[in-house]
Amino acid sequence: MKLTPKKINLFTMMKLPAAWFCGVRLKEISEKGTKVTVTHRWINQNPFNSMYFAVQAMAAELTTGSLVMQAIRNSEAKISMLVAENNAEFFKKATGKITFKCEDGKLIQEKIKEAVQDEEGKTCWMKSVGYNEEGVKVSEFNFKWTVKKKG
Repeated sequence: MKLTPKKINLFTMMKLPAAWFCGVRLKEISEKGTKVTVTHRWINQNPFNSMYFAVQAMAAELTTGSLVMQAIRNSEAKISMLVAENNAEFFKKATGKITFKCEDGKLIQEKIKEAVQDEEGKTCWMKSVGYNEEGVKVSEFNFKWTVKKKG
């Protein structure tokens, strides 16, 4: 079964309700990358009238995590996934609609192939960059995903 934005957004509503209520939505998913949007609103703001950093982190993580889930599904193997580490850098106040993009689909696909072949855990750093409506970079997140074949 192919992963679609609708299926991932339903998953978010059921399993990640904080992200759902804050407005985090997957808009695009392909073999190459993903796009997630979130709009600055009252429910996701900080005291400085911009988007709270944790909301940006949820959106950024969804771009990378969706690619990991898709690559696992396509591998047809039983694989566990977990974020082991992350870091972020902020460049501009996040106001309005913010779009996060990750284009590391091929990278995680390769790591999952390796994990299946040698049955050892693998790690993969994936980057997600957030842009405002003017195309200006507001933040950049890096997530170190670990994948390991089960059993």
